[in-house]
Amino acid sequence: MPTISDRAWQCLVKYALEPAHEAIFQGHSYGFRPGRGTWDAQKAIFDLLRGNYGLHKTILELDIEKCFDRIDHSALLRLTIAPQMIKGGLLRCLRAGTDPSFPNQGTPQGGVVSPLLANIALHGVETIGAHHPKWNRKVLMKTCIRYADDMVFILYPEQDPLDVLKEVDVFLKERGLKTKASKTHIVPATDGFNFLGWNFKVRSDGKLVCIPSEDNFKAFRKKVKAIVNSSNYGAKLKAIKLAPLVRGWRNYHKYCDMSGSRFSLWGMQFRAFKRFNRERKQDRYSAMALKDKAFPTVGYKQFGHVKVKGDRSPFDGDVVYWSKRNSKLYDGPTAQQLRRQHHTCGQCHLAFIEGEKVHLHHIDGDRNNWARNNRLAVHESCHDYIHMSKR
Repeated sequence: MPTISDRAWQCLVKYALEPAHEAIFQGHSYGFRPGRGTWDAQKAIFDLLRGNYGLHKTILELDIEKCFDRIDHSALLRLTIAPQMIKGGLLRCLRAGTDPSFPNQGTPQGGVVSPLLANIALHGVETIGAHHPKWNRKVLMKTCIRYADDMVFILYPEQDPLDVLKEVDVFLKERGLKTKASKTHIVPATDGFNFLGWNFKVRSDGKLVCIPSEDNFKAFRKKVKAIVNSSNYGAKLKAIKLAPLVRGWRNYHKYCDMSGSRFSLWGMQFRAFKRFNRERKQDRYSAMALKDKAFPTVGYKQFGHVKVKGDRSPFDGDVVYWSKRNSKLYDGPTAQQLRRQHHTCGQCHLAFIEGEKVHLHHIDGDRNNWARNNRLAVHESCHDYIHMSKR
């Protein structure tokens, strides 16, 4: 079991290794990397399948079996860009946090540095299948979209998925890994496929449609049902517990086609309203108000996310680009204030960079005063400093 000092050491090693490897990582890798996320992977799939491009393409879905538990230590250290002293510490860290029956394999589950080590081990798999059989060998295509150990290959009709799968197996074998047969599928793009909780399908007219996957929706519905049917909470507490769950699910899928009746959550809302209305302290009007509070609305726009450019990284020194990009993660008054301040902190006047939270400060101290001239977007640390100085 890693101690606090072990975790702190892993964090320091992560800060040392990440900039060096971010400089060489492929632009088609989106998992556990600063400045990238699932929405970028979603938009990358859209770029490869939009229009009539996806009608005749084949999808190869892959998942790596026990990726974090079976990475070979010697292969991982060979791929790591670090001084020998850090490599020695990493080896001791890896051997201390793995399965005793496999002492030379795996990374610590839940470790601070484990996602970065997995990305280091899998770096290069994105180039497999990037050469079109009829094109110039120097021309590389984007065929693989990887998010940590989950990946899909979007192949042209001239490419054989089985040949690509063999190349992937050879690549993984060198690192002590293998693909999971039960989660390996070869399907036409017109049949649809699941990735990162979404279902992508190219319709017969060439339009790509993205909706929440069946498994994702069932898992969400199960959580909502458990809260609504619980006898341990009253209606008000149920509404408080449901609101962040529903808002989070709708925010995650806000770049999907949510126009379907099931994704409007009408059935769940009606069920919640009936349960709220049964309580003695509630009437139909208060139950309706609690239902609206429990199911907040979130707008959606299919594939509306702006994907990160190429192989850009927060360590490339372009502070202006990353400040503007991180500001788009916010909406409402915070987003308006960030645009007014040109994406800089109102207290220290420095740009917002990756990993820093943005707080909205009320200048006169009245949190109910939302006037434009009374708001200030500041760093979290700057916000703490402002209120500390007033004590």
